[in-house]
Amino acid sequence: MSTTLPVADAAQVRRYARTLVRRHPRALGAALGLHALAAAAGLVAPRLLGDLVEAISRGTSRMTVDRIALLIAGFVVVQAVLTRFAHLASARLGERVLAQLREEFVDRVLALPLATVERAGTGDLLTRTSRDVSALSRTVRLAVPETLVAIVTAGFIIGALLLVGPLLALPCLIAVPVLWAGTRWYLRRAPAGYLRENAAYSDITDGISETVEGSRTTEALRQQARRRARTNADIRRSYAAERYTLFLRTVFFPVAEIGYVVPVVATLVIGGWFHLKGWVSLGQVTAATLYVQQLVDPVDRLLSWLDEVQVGGASMARLLGVAEPDERSRAGGAAGAADAAGAALGVGGAGGAGAALGVGGAGGAGAALGAARPVGADDPDGDRRLVARDVRYAYRTGRDVLHEVTLIPEPGEKLAVVGPSGAGKSTLGRLLAGVHAPQGGSVTVAGRRLDTLPLAELRSHVALVTQEHHVFIGTLRENVAMVKPSATDADVRAALAAVAALDWAEALPDGLDTMVGSGGHPLSPAQAQQLALARLVLADPHTLVLDEATSLIDPRAARELERSLAAVLRGRTVIAIAHRLFSAHDADRVAVVEDGRITELGSHDELVAAGGSYAALWHSWHGTP
Repeated sequence: MSTTLPVADAAQVRRYARTLVRRHPRALGAALGLHALAAAAGLVAPRLLGDLVEAISRGTSRMTVDRIALLIAGFVVVQAVLTRFAHLASARLGERVLAQLREEFVDRVLALPLATVERAGTGDLLTRTSRDVSALSRTVRLAVPETLVAIVTAGFIIGALLLVGPLLALPCLIAVPVLWAGTRWYLRRAPAGYLRENAAYSDITDGISETVEGSRTTEALRQQARRRARTNADIRRSYAAERYTLFLRTVFFPVAEIGYVVPVVATLVIGGWFHLKGWVSLGQVTAATLYVQQLVDPVDRLLSWLDEVQVGGASMARLLGVAEPDERSRAGGAAGAADAAGAALGVGGAGGAGAALGVGGAGGAGAALGAARPVGADDPDGDRRLVARDVRYAYRTGRDVLHEVTLIPEPGEKLAVVGPSGAGKSTLGRLLAGVHAPQGGSVTVAGRRLDTLPLAELRSHVALVTQEHHVFIGTLRENVAMVKPSATDADVRAALAAVAALDWAEALPDGLDTMVGSGGHPLSPAQAQQLALARLVLADPHTLVLDEATSLIDPRAARELERSLAAVLRGRTVIAIAHRLFSAHDADRVAVVEDGRITELGSHDELVAAGGSYAALWHSWHGTP
């Protein structure tokens, strides 16, 4: 099962809620003011009815009765009009806040580090972007305004009740212990319960997504029963989590019903006894009873929406948790979680980490890169050396993937990193690109740690390109130029030509204006990867870490593509995590990684002549003894 993304704690949720309130003081004040006026208008009728009862008991004229009746009708109309505009103001405020929440959440999702998403899987992220956003939407648009209205209305009614007669407010105190105990019991259990419920939905989504994506493998290996068992187990956990929250509601709501119905009866009985004693008038008892009856609605609304607020609070905690700092920001302190995502450029299949050039069109992820300059152009010392010294890294505590690796590529050279599967090549590449922060040792460029560099500066130094890729819905031109909005057609064509993609691009039905992506003209995996690499060429980064970036292209096309890239990237540092050894043959130097350590380092000819591990790999690849 995947490790879920972080969840914000209660203090963070409250702090963010206060921030939202401070953003819209006028709109919030207007909405509450209108609701207060509506509540005040609604308080007049019970008082007038009480006066009417008192007047009738003493004897009054028909004119007085008609006048009071007209006043009551007038205030009912005024209350209805004010309530209409109050709800409209609340709805506008809720939609405005919800729009900001959605925009901020999208920003957080697009800034997720690739490493974080890969560990968590897509199920949790999909659940947060769908179910949690939907739940929070209902809370912001309905639950929060209704709760505020209920609080304001209840406050006015209690104030009116005290004005009628303090003695008649005493029966309401009967409900306080019941409501306090029931609400306290519920609130101590509901947040954790709803978080478990949402997490269970994430597991279901993750499991189903994995089953669908790997359906052919599942069928080939006859693992259908195992996948069904996984899904059934996820559903059972979700069922248990939902039963628990349902249990909380079945206890809390009946207690609440008792808590606000009993005071109405108590006010009639005790108020009648007060009247017999001569302590209050009949009109006061009537008005007080009507006020207590009127108090039922806001209290009922408050307690009913309280459950929805708990659901929304759990969803907000999960949405805010997406922005929790990752390992890189914890290690560097100043970089922030978004910096790690920005290091990945040409790709982005890994769960949608949006700052990667392959995925991160939103906000022009690549725009911060700027044009790379030849080594030493603005650096008299030529000090753009990327240095990994005594680097150690582990995905799980106590199980190091890299063991005190030291690697110092020369500026402008092409360094190939080869080795058997699972040796740690890709992990080393991600550390060199700043996606991961080392857990021991350091990775620096120009003497500064990568995990402390601001996002724009980090991207200007190093970029990661993997075998994963993404094609956005839009024209082919837009897919390439997204990293540089000012790019001309000539720039786009030059970038495509550099990766040997111009011929097939111009052969599309509408050329560069052909719609691609979901629902558009289909591109082969190789074409999609060439498109990602064309973005990289147009973004023109300073240093490249290629993690098997041409693995999805047939060997002949990959060979031509690497030759094209060699011409484009001359004068820049290229670190190629090589799967096919022809990449190593063309490199200036080759680093052999075995069991998380660099065991050999030198040119292709030197390593073949040495007769070590690299020579064995080379002869095995060529089929020679």
